[in-house]
Parts: sequence; C-alpha cells; structure tokens
Amino acid sequence: MTIRQRLAPLPAKPGRPRSIPDRRGPREAAPGQPGPPAPRPGLADERRLRSEGGPEDVAVYQCGCGCVFEARVSTDVACPHCDASQAW
Repeated sequence: MTIRQRLAPLPAKPGRPRSIPDRRGPREAAPGQPGPPAPRPGLADERRLRSEGGPEDVAVYQCGCGCVFEARVSTDVACPHCDASQAW
C-alpha cells in the first residue's frame, strides 16, 4: 500500500526566487519597449476564416449508381441520387 500526501509549497523568502510560476496576466510593456506586433495588412481574409472556425472540408464522392457529388467530409455521407451510404 502506498500513501501519498500533497505538501503545501513553502512561502517565498526575501531574495529567494519563487518555486511556483507567477500566474498573473501578461504585463504591459514598459515605456520605450516594443509592444505586440501590429497585424499585417492583407491578411483580413485569413483572420476572418480563423475567427469563423476555418474552411469547411469538402470531398468528391463517387457512388455505385454512377453519381459523382461533393459533400462535407464526414463519417456519414449519403448519395443525393440513391441515398446509399458512402464509405469514408
């Protein structure tokens, strides 16, 4: 049988680095220090796609009945002509 006990961290002493990383939010840039880079122009479409969840993946399927069609990539695709299930 193994007994495990979680120990509380020791309080930080003056002049001694903390053993636990500081979990506060990001610090603001000091005056004279560069801030975060400005967004590059011409990437508006890419930013829009990323904010909307990205592009939809589409595949071309060919059914046994001869119908060729495009549909979203999924594990459950049916032929629009004969309603047969397609293998993914």
